[in-house]
Amino acid sequence: MAGFSFAAWGNDLHSGRRSYPVVPLRQRWFIIAGVLALASIAIIGIRGLHLGIDFRGGTEITVENTTTTEQGPALDVLRNDAGDTEPRVAAVGSDAIRIQTGNLTDTQMADVTAGLAQAYGVSDDQISVSEIGPTWGQGVSTRAARGVAIFVVAAALFMAIYFRAWRMSVAAIVSMLADVLIAAGVYALIGWEVTPSTIIGFLTILGFSLYDKMVVFDKVRENADGLFEQNYATYAERANLAVNQTLVRSINTSVVALLPVGAILFVGALLLGAGTLRDLALSLFVGIAVSAISSLFLATPLEVYLREREPAIKAHTAKVLAAREAGDSHANNPADIGLVNAAAGSLNLAPGAHQGAAGQPKRRSKAKRRK
Repeated sequence: MAGFSFAAWGNDLHSGRRSYPVVPLRQRWFIIAGVLALASIAIIGIRGLHLGIDFRGGTEITVENTTTTEQGPALDVLRNDAGDTEPRVAAVGSDAIRIQTGNLTDTQMADVTAGLAQAYGVSDDQISVSEIGPTWGQGVSTRAARGVAIFVVAAALFMAIYFRAWRMSVAAIVSMLADVLIAAGVYALIGWEVTPSTIIGFLTILGFSLYDKMVVFDKVRENADGLFEQNYATYAERANLAVNQTLVRSINTSVVALLPVGAILFVGALLLGAGTLRDLALSLFVGIAVSAISSLFLATPLEVYLREREPAIKAHTAKVLAAREAGDSHANNPADIGLVNAAAGSLNLAPGAHQGAAGQPKRRSKAKRRK
């Protein structure tokens, strides 16, 4: 038995020899996406997003060159000397502790610093303190929300102008927002802090998601060219062919992007304990994976669902289905559709059909070329 060939599989998908019914099963993908979105909203509502100190303000204390990274001593000191503040303690690497708490008075700060120095056996110069006021935190939150909103609006306008189809723009924006929502749900589930690095990661997710969806939609538009000049395939079938033709490209792009991000996540989170690397890499890793999937299984089926409401598309679909029911020999035999469309200069559309030799460009003879 011959082994699996990724290249042959990709060629079969592009030619139509092999086809997966992505668009026909769109109700299934809508349900899955809806369940994931609702689950993310529920997780965020129950657990909440752990906003970093840059957003909520407070005091951050870093204790370096410690012999242990246990959190217990730091929590004991804060309970005794910091009053009713709600501290967050995390290990940074193998010899440092980072503590985030509410704003402290000068007296509380002095007591906490002395207590931490004694608890971890370090000198005072190994302890650094930075304070962020509530006004600064509110400003960072406002700018982050504004940046996401501006990007979404700009992306919607760009998609509408580029494709000259508002339905593609709507489908792309809905799927992009779903990507960010699911990534935020994963963040809330894991409990990691949302920092400015996380917001940068989310914006990067939106950019990657927009690029991936534009590639798929561009293929959909290409396949839909000349749709009304033939009666052998519907718009949904042409869009499904586009999804299959871009499947390999989406897999390759995602794997190439996920490998270095996964390495950064592993090194930053498990080996170095670097908060900035970890926060950025997690949002990127989840977002890239979700974006690649949503481009194929959510954005394109949603665009087809919206386009099929157009009177012209609806009438053409009815004409194609009527021809098949009337007993058109080609329309009822998917294996013939590729050859018929190739002969007509069109595209192979039916799942399982392929153009074969008839779909290849014709070469001129040497004698004709010499004339």
